[in-house]
Amino acid sequence: MTQKKIKKRRIVLVLIVVTMFFAAYAHHRLSQKGLNTGRLQDKEMNEISGISASAINQDIFYVHNDSGDTSRFFAINAQGKLKATYTFTGAYSGRFGVRDCEDIAVGPGPQKNKSYIYLGDIGDNGGNHKDIAIYRFNEPTVAAEDSAKKINLNTSTLFLKYPDGPRDAETLMLDPVEKLLYIVSKRQDSVAVYTTPLKFNNGDTVTLTRQCKLHFKGLPLMRWITAGDISADGKQILLKSYATVYYWQREPGEPVWKAMQRAPKEMPYEQEHQGEAIGFSRDGKSYFTTSEGVYAPIYQYFINGF
Repeated sequence: MTQKKIKKRRIVLVLIVVTMFFAAYAHHRLSQKGLNTGRLQDKEMNEISGISASAINQDIFYVHNDSGDTSRFFAINAQGKLKATYTFTGAYSGRFGVRDCEDIAVGPGPQKNKSYIYLGDIGDNGGNHKDIAIYRFNEPTVAAEDSAKKINLNTSTLFLKYPDGPRDAETLMLDPVEKLLYIVSKRQDSVAVYTTPLKFNNGDTVTLTRQCKLHFKGLPLMRWITAGDISADGKQILLKSYATVYYWQREPGEPVWKAMQRAPKEMPYEQEHQGEAIGFSRDGKSYFTTSEGVYAPIYQYFINGF
């Protein structure tokens, strides 16, 4: 074989390898994109900061705005259609009644075989509040028709204090296995993980238990933790920053905070305008994200193995 033919074959081989590389890369990039299920379809939902799947209403999610909104949250479907607006009496003085609601969770509570919604009034940009509040509601039945009713709900309020001084936080999670609420701080180089029991009486004030620190790589702003969720069966855990979604599988008998001390798996995430909301589907086979902004898109990502 002549040197010319050998050189030609080498060039062809290199071209094949390069083509295969870019094809694989394109496939990888495609697999990172979420399924756009719809958009938030009401201008009132303009600073969404939390999302959680209903336990009793099929294809229903609860979302809420953060600071600057009144004491309310919304029920939507996966396409972003507003199904109901729920109002309540907040714990704080002022025209809003709440300070800065940053995350929402659904799960068990004081009565067996009943589902509850927990809304975390936990944002504290200046780190100066002497306490924060969690509002608990009996989960309502959402009407099948597109009524978009406004409904007032009774609430039980838990006041929480940090054992190590005020913190800004945007992550509230519910562990259905150990019956704990989790709060993860937002801004420090190493964020802190806190817990408190699900069981409380209206008006109780409780000091959180600090469980551990977590450190994430990246630029300070982009690694701030903005949301999280635990699957309905308690076996999967998600945290998200502005740039990355982190995922853990929990071992039997393992506390959530110990599971999160292992190296996480980075999951698919299409970076949003200001993504501050993440929540598992009720069956735990996928997770949903959405962002602040009017008519923000809703994305669904499927978890490998389901």
